[in-house]
Amino acid sequence: MLVAVLLLTPTYLYVTYMKYIHEIQYEFSLKAKSHLIVRAMEEFQQKEKEAFNYPRFRSFESGLYNGHFIPIFTLIQKPLEIQTTGYHITDGYAYLVVSLPEKRYFDASYLVVGGELSYVRIYQDVVIILLAIALLIFVLSLFFLDRFALPFQRLNKRLDQFIKDSMHEINTPLSIINVNIDLYNRANPTNKYLQRIKAATKTLATLYNDMDYLIKNERLSFMYEAIDFSRYLQDRIDYFQEVAALKNITIEARITQGIRLMFNPTQLQRIIDNNLSNAIKYSHEGGMIEVTLEVDENSCVMSFKDFGVGIKEVGQIFERYYRENQDKGGFGIGLNIVKSIIDKAGIDLYIDSQYGEGSTFSYTFSPPIYLTHKE
Repeated sequence: MLVAVLLLTPTYLYVTYMKYIHEIQYEFSLKAKSHLIVRAMEEFQQKEKEAFNYPRFRSFESGLYNGHFIPIFTLIQKPLEIQTTGYHITDGYAYLVVSLPEKRYFDASYLVVGGELSYVRIYQDVVIILLAIALLIFVLSLFFLDRFALPFQRLNKRLDQFIKDSMHEINTPLSIINVNIDLYNRANPTNKYLQRIKAATKTLATLYNDMDYLIKNERLSFMYEAIDFSRYLQDRIDYFQEVAALKNITIEARITQGIRLMFNPTQLQRIIDNNLSNAIKYSHEGGMIEVTLEVDENSCVMSFKDFGVGIKEVGQIFERYYRENQDKGGFGIGLNIVKSIIDKAGIDLYIDSQYGEGSTFSYTFSPPIYLTHKE
């Protein structure tokens, strides 16, 4: 709006001034034509059988009128709204009324010369000027914005590099912890404290995978491949069993076997892991989570149902960094990642949530993502 005001105000003044100049120039043109007509009548020598050849012009009209402005001879088609001597403009038509000596020129009292007053050339010039100014402002804006954004670009680049380095540093100790816990469990009886550590590392691994996907998803192309959906879902449920055990939560799975998808395993893992992680996070101690996978006509539906705290604002949960409960931890990026994946893949999502009673997330996979169902 500021740029528009800065442009339009001087432009309006310029147009007003140029129209005023054009009207004055047009008045001089009409006066010049009136002088030609008067000179032609002065030079006319009335002789027997000789007729006066009234001057005609391509862009101007003229006529002779008596004292009551009744035409004696006129080429003007429009009525003269102002019948006084001088220069007049009405409805885009300009005309000059010149007083003539009484009964000197064919008993005419007035000579009127007029024509259509056009501002097209002025408007064309204004459009060219505005386009030139807009182009100049655009180029200068790009230049200054680029200079202005340069420090932020450098900061973002350093931040990206810091996140990458941090992700690498986090991945290494997580892997070491998991490997050593597995080795210990193979050689010794199950230790509940180590199981809790294992569950905690899996929670960290989920956050790590979300961050890793967020960094790489715009730079990598995720290729689709045939996946045994039923087995894949069961594997991810088994993976989260230890995490659920921390809160004594039971995961009840009802999975129809033989369902196959054409999808990317990494993206499918992000969908499943984030839903299982959220269901565990927002369920009550000793609660239950129901995970189902079933065929529905020419598609398959995967659902996650918990009986936890529910959702207050369903429309906001997919916004990046949004968290309804700040005490539950996390970065608020999991469902944002899920939403970006299903939107690109054309996967339908239905959410049924009652605050204080729990939530159900249902994902419908249709062809060509959904391939077959084999018993």
